[in-house]
This record gives sequence, C-alpha cells and structure tokens, in this order.
Amino acid sequence: MSEIEIKKIVEPVETSDGAGVKLKRSIGTSAINYLDPFLLLDEFGSENKDDYMAGFPPHPHRGIETVTYMLEGKFEHKDSTGAKGIMSSGDVQWMKTGGGIIHSEMPAMSDGKLHGFQLWVNMPAKLKMSKPEYIYLDAKQIKIYKDEEKKIKIIAGKFKNYEGPIKGHNVEPIYFDIELREENEFKFDLPLNHNSFIYLVEGNIKIGKDKHQRIDGSSLIVLKKGKNLNVKALKRSKFLLIAGKPIGEAIARGGPFVMNTKQEILQAMEDYNNGNFIR
Repeated sequence: MSEIEIKKIVEPVETSDGAGVKLKRSIGTSAINYLDPFLLLDEFGSENKDDYMAGFPPHPHRGIETVTYMLEGKFEHKDSTGAKGIMSSGDVQWMKTGGGIIHSEMPAMSDGKLHGFQLWVNMPAKLKMSKPEYIYLDAKQIKIYKDEEKKIKIIAGKFKNYEGPIKGHNVEPIYFDIELREENEFKFDLPLNHNSFIYLVEGNIKIGKDKHQRIDGSSLIVLKKGKNLNVKALKRSKFLLIAGKPIGEAIARGGPFVMNTKQEILQAMEDYNNGNFIR
C-alpha cells in the first residue's frame, strides 16, 4: 500500500484574534488558505496573562464548526443556544454553528499558562443553515490508548479498538493527540480520500521514507494522500493528527461567516446587523 509522505511544511503566522489574544495561525493564511474541509487552525498559548486575558467577547458564526481543544488553562464558554460551561485541561468543545450562533470564550483564570487549539471545519451547503448544536466533551469522556511507546487521545476516529466520542459526522473526521517517545514509531492507516495534516506541538519527528527538512515544534505538516502513515520521534514528541473527507464545494469567506457564495455572506452580515441572525 502507498506510503504517506510530506506535501508541504508550513510555519505558522503569529497574529491575534478576539480582543487581542495572541496566537499562531497555520491554516487560513497566505501559505495555505483552505485544506478541504478545514478552514482554519490556530494554536493559542502563553504564560503571560496579558496575551490572553481579553479573550474572545461575544461574536457570531455561520456555516462552520469550531473545535476548541484545551491542553492547559481554563476558558468559560457562553452562547446563544443557552449552552455554557468552563473548559479545562483536556476538554473539547465541538460547536456546529449552522445557521447562526453568537458565543464568547473568556479566560476563567487570572494567571498561569493557557494553551490550546481551535480548528474550523467547513459545513456542506445542505447543513450550513441547520440548527446550531453545542457538544461539550469532558476529558474523562475521551478514550486514551497507551503502551510503552506512545499515548493517543482519540477525539474523533478510531485507533485499534478505541473510538472517539465524535461519531456519524459527514466528513468522517480523525482527530488524535499523540505523544511518542524518542526513537519510537506511530503507524496508522488513513482513508485514501481524506485530506490530512500533522501539527507538531513539540519535539522532532520524521515522516515517511523520503528525506525532508528538520521539523521542530509549532509546525504544520500537510500530508500527501495515501494509506500508510509512519511517524518516527527523533526525540520525545507531541503532535496532532487531523484528517477529514473533502466536501468539494465552493467557499466564500466573510470574517466569522463561511458560506458558498458572496451573496450568502452579505445576507449573513445583513441578518446580524438587523438582529435577525438567531433563528
């Protein structure tokens, strides 16, 4: 079967979002605007409270799913569906915004380290105006596979007999958080039609058989399509493996809105400005 090799290595762009939260963006940039079905990937993290205390005050979304994964720290979530709660280390918030949701994510901590990721997943045209849905996954709900070589937290997808809590999703997502000890390997068969990437959080890894440049922490590695993925840790490493089935539809972006046409973006803006956004 086909060995998966590296297609592209992307160094994240340092930017800010919300009310000035500092972050590193790797999907949704000039280097890689869209990796169907993934629209955006941000890593946020700092030990300086000034970098995150302003948080993400109330703001709208339409036509996408936002997946927030907390590694360290606490964030308080509130949204227009009435959902609310405090995310802490290891928790996941999977929010299907559908036809419209207004939410906020604010630090529930006064100091200390904050570290996590937000991924945007596109929604197909037939679901973009669907009823919003908020899924909160406590760290205890997420299965963990562990042996002497590795530890794998399975948010979506299946590894051996361990299956993540996100099931029946239209893009058949895979979302693993993998810790791999030095000189050990992670091997996994990916669906041939999925687009996939690895985000190296820390460490140094080798992917596939071909020679490639050194990959250090905070790097996005877009993978070529194939089946057999082989990752070797050159030193103790932590990385995310994320994959999904392409939707294959045109996209139109307008800040927090992602639809299929410019007209639909203009309609989203009009709905929000006129107070008709939440249905």
